[in-house]
Amino acid sequence: MQLRESSSVEVYKRTRETKKQTRQGGGGRELRLSMEIFDAVIVGAALILGGYAFVFGFLRRLNDWYYAGRHGLHLPPGDMGWPFLGAMPAFLSSFKSHPDSFLSQLISRHGRTGMYRTYLFGSPSIIVCSPDTCRKVLTDEQHFKLGYPTSTITLAGKRSLHGISNAEHKRIRRLTTSPITGHEALSSYVALIDHIAVRLLDEWSSVNAPIELLSELRKFAFAVITKIFVGSDVDYIDLGLFENLYADLNRGMKSLAINLPGFAFHKALKAREKLTKVLQSLLERKRKSIKERTKKDMMDMLMEAKDEDGWQLEDEDITDLLLVFLLAGHESSAHAIMWTLIYLTQHPDSFEKAKREQEEITGQRPSSQKGLSLKELKQMEYLSKVIDEMLRRTTISFANFRQAKIDVNINGYTIPKGWKVLVWYRGIHMDPENYVNPEEFDPSRWDNFKGKAGSFIPFGLGSRHCPGSDLAKLEIAIFVHHFLLNYRLERINEECPLVYLPIPRPSDNCLARIVKVE
Repeated sequence: MQLRESSSVEVYKRTRETKKQTRQGGGGRELRLSMEIFDAVIVGAALILGGYAFVFGFLRRLNDWYYAGRHGLHLPPGDMGWPFLGAMPAFLSSFKSHPDSFLSQLISRHGRTGMYRTYLFGSPSIIVCSPDTCRKVLTDEQHFKLGYPTSTITLAGKRSLHGISNAEHKRIRRLTTSPITGHEALSSYVALIDHIAVRLLDEWSSVNAPIELLSELRKFAFAVITKIFVGSDVDYIDLGLFENLYADLNRGMKSLAINLPGFAFHKALKAREKLTKVLQSLLERKRKSIKERTKKDMMDMLMEAKDEDGWQLEDEDITDLLLVFLLAGHESSAHAIMWTLIYLTQHPDSFEKAKREQEEITGQRPSSQKGLSLKELKQMEYLSKVIDEMLRRTTISFANFRQAKIDVNINGYTIPKGWKVLVWYRGIHMDPENYVNPEEFDPSRWDNFKGKAGSFIPFGLGSRHCPGSDLAKLEIAIFVHHFLLNYRLERINEECPLVYLPIPRPSDNCLARIVKVE
């Protein structure tokens, strides 16, 4: 009995061991099969990625050869990017958070040549980013013309300063700049700007809730520019609607020119159509009553202006000019004032120094004088340096656009006929070879500053220099004067990220409180 039991136990044990070995053998085969499948997937993925890399690399080389290599010209170093897209993906990616990285990558790859080839905004382009190359391009009207993107030219209008020839530009500029430049013109605007600035600062400080400072500054700048250009007829404009339409127009100015619903350009075209209708109706209204008015605004002057040959502006000239003047005149000024307040708030020493200067100027004012005078504004030497440093550090417009009329040789490199030329303002203003520690906001850098010609060009150079630059600085100085004397800025979210296109700004539009101080 015991023998049979022992035999049964042995058989059971051997059977169990056999099953165990069988299972282990099966598991091993399954494991080996799994490993073989995993290896195959890895090899397949590597082949696919390698194939993509080869194809894309080939396409990039082909694109570079098509635009740069096949002509046999000695072009600046660079990279034309992908077919159709060019370098726009890299450009947009860098401008999301680190706008200077786009150019710095070109410099690190190709050295400091001051010129680089690329493909941006739908065109083969040359970036120029050294003071000498930028000055050369901006002042050479014989070889270069305006070269703004299609979206900008279309939205600005055929008769705006963006779209006309150099000869036409000179003629129109002679007729249009006198009402917004010069001592007499600027003196007449001081009281207007002063009044609006005082009123709005008082309103903002009385609000319990925070305000979007940039949005409110747009209203300030828009009230100033419309009053200057349209005069008393501004009462016939729905300013709220006007501002919204201009916001849509601005977003489309440097967008892809795709006229389909959902795209910024399409919305901007609709805005332009509505804006020109409003301006045309104002023009017709003014024409009926122009002889009855003694005080003329910018629109009146444009209607009456004649050159030495008796040539006058037509309605399309005036509406296109006003469309762009009103856009540039309020958008840039609003951003500039905002950044000046932000930088001064971030740098208490600069704030106190600027404030002491304003107190000294007002302390010398005759008791009979009410409000600022142009003479006092010209005495604001330190504030002028603050404004220049803000313009350098912010670089409100990252680049200016030109186009080569013929093949042009600069510094041993050829710019082919028809290629766009991007005068990269940020590349100049943020270059450590031009400015020590360019990331720092330091108004004292302008003490006895002697920079290279072309190293500071926030408003451009040459005959296309921004005609409203003096008016813009006047607005900034007047507003900041009153802010320094009577207010302080308390931002709600100082660490919020920045948006760099189309103009640098905090993503929350500088949500803040304006606090009145004794």
